[in-house]
Amino acid sequence: MFSTSSISGHITLESAGLIALADLSDVALRTALTGTASYLDVLVLAPGIHQQQSAVKINDGELPGAASMTNGYIFRVENPAIVHYLWHIGRIGQLVTAHVSPKPPRRLNPFTNRFFRIDLSPHITPVFVAGIRATLLYLTCPILTIVVSALLGAIRDWWAFGVLGMLVLTRFINVVVIKRRSKEGWKGKKEPGVEGDLFILLSQDRWVRLQGLVDDLKAVTAGQWLRGETAEEGFSVGFATLLVYACAALAGNASTVGSLHFACLLLSSPALCHFS
Repeated sequence: MFSTSSISGHITLESAGLIALADLSDVALRTALTGTASYLDVLVLAPGIHQQQSAVKINDGELPGAASMTNGYIFRVENPAIVHYLWHIGRIGQLVTAHVSPKPPRRLNPFTNRFFRIDLSPHITPVFVAGIRATLLYLTCPILTIVVSALLGAIRDWWAFGVLGMLVLTRFINVVVIKRRSKEGWKGKKEPGVEGDLFILLSQDRWVRLQGLVDDLKAVTAGQWLRGETAEEGFSVGFATLLVYACAALAGNASTVGSLHFACLLLSSPALCHFS
């Protein structure tokens, strides 16, 4: 059953490793929505893993203007994670009101961040977009990686197994760098107990109103989310990126069955991550 000759020699998958070079944004997007990275992510392999550090660019350069409804103060929202989130929940030609609170309630929310939580209960049906379904879909990704590794070991396709290991190493380096960069920093002067109300104007005529305590609003909009990379971190990320390209170059040495397993893993993981 598990042999490199299971598929006719007329079928070749020598370029299966090129799938890893696809610039999909699922990894970067998940990093932004969670606010950090988990060591479990090391086993979540998907195209675009070398783009994880670009999570700070998911706002597509948009820096929407915001105005305080209480004191008239005007500023720009420069946190790329919250800009992307607001653009996602916004409705063209409509005003969406969201409440910012420091702790999530017991009901699960698919858009939770370690810095804040936005509750849009009128627009979200938690039964379908969160909870057990999302968790199971996400956990399927590392399980698939382990299963594929076991299958590659069973057919003794060490080239494919080595390429898979290189991708895991790439993921590990990026996860460590993200965890180092996502330390919460300056969020402005504390104003305990003061209520705030922000009106944010997004592109394409999307308007969002954020309400909550001023300190919570600052946690969303003030300061930085990911600090800049140090020289050591930049070198590590560069090395990890080169590993992905090396994987694409070496994947041609794998067997047809090994390449098929490898390709199926890289094609299924982004779909699972997208819906989790």
